[in-house]
Amino acid sequence: MATVWVALAATAFCAVFATVLAMARAIEVRHRAGGAADLAVLAAADHALEGEPTACGLARRVAAAQHTRVVRCAVSGEFAEVSAEAGAGPYAVRVRSRAGPAMGGAAAWP
Repeated sequence: MATVWVALAATAFCAVFATVLAMARAIEVRHRAGGAADLAVLAAADHALEGEPTACGLARRVAAAQHTRVVRCAVSGEFAEVSAEAGAGPYAVRVRSRAGPAMGGAAAWP
């Protein structure tokens, strides 16, 4: 009877451990996507006046250096908006970020 209880306890422990590992992976991917989106949009906004192809190309290079990819990039005047994706399968996460100059203490997206 003790063998059955030990087997059940080991199975429960493994299930909890697998759940914790999955949560940790999801959190790690989310943070990586967020950081990459923020860095990429800052790069794009810094070069926004050079045109969308140049700004978005730079954003893609910055995202690739972070092991993520840009799925959407838009530039309007001095403002830029980037969506970056990290992970794969059930852990794929997409994060959107915007940047531009401050206007009266608050940034306004046109």
